[in-house]
Amino acid sequence: MLFTTTTQFAALALCLVAGWFLGLASHSGGRKWKTRYAAEREAHAGYRKQNDTSLADANRRIAELEHENARLTKAAAVVPVAAAPTLTERVTGRPSAARAARPAYPADRRPGWFDFGPNR
Repeated sequence: MLFTTTTQFAALALCLVAGWFLGLASHSGGRKWKTRYAAEREAHAGYRKQNDTSLADANRRIAELEHENARLTKAAAVVPVAAAPTLTERVTGRPSAARAARPAYPADRRPGWFDFGPNR
């Protein structure tokens, strides 16, 4: 057995009482942590309420967009309007895209790096 004499039991009781006093001395008091806990609880409740409101707004917006998407899907296809001919097309009689599709330089006169003379 660990404690066998009266002196050992007295030392144990003294340590127990000293621990109680040390705990009471280092205790911060009940009011301080209770008010901090209440403030934190209120802040958390406000955050949750704000988050729930913004989530409801986001869900409502998603429903509106899905409804609009469904409506546009069912709508008739839009026929593109023919573009007016460009100045190049009116002068040459051929589309300007065919003119832009030609290479910038002929194959035998292609410049080298950074236009420093012919490419070898």
